[in-house]
Formats: sequence, structure tokens, C-alpha cells
Amino acid sequence: MTASQRVKLKPGDTIGILGGGQLGRMLAMAAARLGLRCQVFSPDPDSPAFDVVLNATCAEYADVEALELFANDVDVITYEFENVPAATAMVLAARRPVLPTQKILETTQDRLVEKDFVRKLGIGIADYADVSSVETLRTAIARIGLPAVIKTRRFGYDGKGQAIIREGDDIAQVWEDLATRSAILEAFIPFEREISVIAARSADGHVECFDVTENEHRDHILKISRAPADIPEALAAKARGIAETIASALDYVGVLAVEMFVVQGEGGPTVLVNEIAPRVHNSGHWTLDGASISQFEQHIRAIAGWPLGKPVRHGPVTMTNLIGDDINDYEQWLTVPGATVHLYGKGPARPGRKMGHVTQVFPREK
Repeated sequence: MTASQRVKLKPGDTIGILGGGQLGRMLAMAAARLGLRCQVFSPDPDSPAFDVVLNATCAEYADVEALELFANDVDVITYEFENVPAATAMVLAARRPVLPTQKILETTQDRLVEKDFVRKLGIGIADYADVSSVETLRTAIARIGLPAVIKTRRFGYDGKGQAIIREGDDIAQVWEDLATRSAILEAFIPFEREISVIAARSADGHVECFDVTENEHRDHILKISRAPADIPEALAAKARGIAETIASALDYVGVLAVEMFVVQGEGGPTVLVNEIAPRVHNSGHWTLDGASISQFEQHIRAIAGWPLGKPVRHGPVTMTNLIGDDINDYEQWLTVPGATVHLYGKGPARPGRKMGHVTQVFPREK
């Protein structure tokens, strides 16, 4: 980003947020504390982010007229999810700065492009192959071996659009069930634990990383995050360095998450990058109550052109997602010492739907 393109907001200016889910909601709440206004654009009339902003646009992402009016009302635009249609980003970028940029979206929306990008940086990742037919899938399996994981190249999250292939599986049926012509096959990684790094980068290239987080998934959905991760400090430093390298190579402005696997190598434990999420991330929710600055405020500061904060963790922290019917037990958390309850104001609970989360900050060991 050139100096002439850099954003410098002042209190009272307006940030446009694409997407009205809980991440957009928490971004808007962080902005409000800093005296910045937000306007949310979402096609869903029940978007929980609408509840915390004065102005909202409920329209489809393909509605050019609505996008132009939205852009006219804001000073900079960001998003809470990475699957913003390319045409939407193009229309908006012609009128206002969009951060992170459209080029970053193009890299991270396609798993194959993202894997190629990470590999070219010399960063460790699982072996992978482009797959476009059942024949190329068989060829990829012959090279990579089984078990392996097949994923759609686009639009997969929380376990959607992917499957594990094991010995004896009907390969033709697996390909048919995936219902795509564009996928990648990845080697199955026997990891010790899953971790992530939440990193913030400002337009001048300054990067601040939060403590490495350890993540526990259930049914392919994040259930519990713990900070700091139970890994050696040298490995944590390597993970943070990888996140910083990726953010810098992308010329990124804002917060991103880098998901990684901890695996045993010849010289001891090491990390492999799994995915990049160009946005605030579920595994960073612990920062709301467990650190001196949250991932949401850090993102707002970065896209506003304000200095980043130096994150200081208050103690060991656990974040528990309230998924589906878990929301019905929210009251039991209200009396737990050190716990803070965050409810997203969504409609009916459904299996797999993230309804809220709870953070718990524990005293530091003396």
C-alpha cells in the first residue's frame, strides 16, 4: 500500500463492514469504544450486527446500486468473512479503500492459490495436489497416499466441503458427493495439536501477534481455545514468525489468523500451516477479556490507520464456544468466577450454529 492510499480516520468517521454475523457485531462494538461509527452491509435481515449499529444496509452483494450508496456513506470498508464476491469487492474498491485488499481475497478464497502462496514462502505445509476429476483424484491419491483429505477449493468452513478418504473408500462416490469440479487433495497430517496465531499488521508494516492459541474442535467446529498453547516457547516463536512472514508477504492491513498443526519432526516438534483466514477469527475471541487489547480493536486500529496496541495477556485464558443448544445453559456461566458471557443475539439455535462464547481468565501461577 502506497502512502497516498493509506487511510487515516479520525473519531466520528465511519467504517463499512461487509457481513452481519457475530464477527461484524464485535468489530462494530470495538469501533464504537474508539469513537468510530460503523455501517453494516448484509443480505440477511436477521443479522446480529444490525443490532449494534445505527445504520445498516440489507441488500444482496450483487446489488450494485446498494453497494454504491453504502460506499458513499463510509470512509473505509472491511469485512467479517473472506468469501466476499469478487465483483462486490471490485465495485467497492473503485469508490473507497477496502482493507484487506481484493488481491488478498483472491489469494485466500482459493485453497490451491493459498497453498501455492505459502509454499513459495518456504513455509511448511502438507503435501497437496490439484483435483478436477475422478481421474485426477486417483492420480493424486497414488502420489500422496491414504488417508488423505479432499477439500473444495472455495467456500468451505467449519468442516463443510471436505472429507477424509481412507483405504477401501469408493473414490468415484467420494468425488460425486463432494459435488465440485475444483478441489485439492491434502496429505492427512497426524498432528499432536492444532494451534493458531492471530496477527495484526498496520499499513506501515508493523506487526503485533497475540500469544499462540491451542484449539480443540468437535464435529469440525471450534469448541475450545486456550491461550497460551501448551508448546515450547521456541516453537511458539516460530509460529508467530510464520504469521508475521505471511502478513508481510501479503502486504496485509488488519487482523488475520494462521491455523497450524504441531507435528513431530526429525529434530523435534515443528509446525505446518493449515489455512489462512484474512479476518478476525473465532480462535481469537479469548482476547476480548483475556488481553489488554482485543483482536477486534486491533483490526479497527489497523484499518483506521491508528497505532497498533501491544497485546498483554492477563493470565491463562480459555474460550468456550456455545454451539447450538449450548446456548440454553448460558445462565450457569454467569456465576462462574473469572467467566464473561458473550451472546450474539441470533435467532433459533440450530446444530452447529455458533450462538455465543464464554471466556475464562485464570490467575497467573506465582
